[in-house]
Amino acid sequence: MSDPLENPVRSALTGPQRSLADHRGRAARYRPDIAPFCALPLDPEPADWADLAALVGPGGEAVLAGPARPAPAGWTTVMDLPGVQMTGDGLVAEPDPEAVRLGPADVPEMLDLVARTRPGPFKQRTIELGTYLGIRREGALVAMAGERMRVPGRTEISAVCTDPAVRGQGLAARLMRAVAVGIRERGDEPFLHAAASNTGAIRLYEHLGFTLSRELVFVGLTRVSAGQSAA
Repeated sequence: MSDPLENPVRSALTGPQRSLADHRGRAARYRPDIAPFCALPLDPEPADWADLAALVGPGGEAVLAGPARPAPAGWTTVMDLPGVQMTGDGLVAEPDPEAVRLGPADVPEMLDLVARTRPGPFKQRTIELGTYLGIRREGALVAMAGERMRVPGRTEISAVCTDPAVRGQGLAARLMRAVAVGIRERGDEPFLHAAASNTGAIRLYEHLGFTLSRELVFVGLTRVSAGQSAA
């Protein structure tokens, strides 16, 4: 594949983040307590769908990111979310004096912040995907951002979220620039994904130097258990 961002989850799970994935044939998935994303080739064959079904198991869930593609019989679509992919070659990377690196002991607070702000999937072991930075005020975690998918040459900035009580202070932008420092230090360039409907966030990303790479769809699927019928 000439452009690893064309099928970013598969590029990550067959490349830099292979050790964080389960594989079966040409199908792959992040381990369920890390992220819900799964990967198939852009032109999946019936055998690939069968391998994905075996990975997630009866009633299991899969989230695919990429071009729209219909799921075969045996799967129920539970999410169909238009999104955008943006590359951040124009982002100015700079450290932030208030940013602190978050670790395993911070996960409960990170999960709480995610639950209140809903930036996207974040699970118990998501922190293993890369560096996460946060800003605390009076000891409480009020903003964070970090790294999610890593593909050859690029690292995704994700989990960008700010407590409503401190929004409007530029904390998200500061953390994104700080996360980009580490990305650039290892020779990568940043990219990100956003829901197409999240126009406010997209405007911020454009202001920071991100440009549209492609439109894509996040599709959530559930494997039909025996005795059920697909929707």
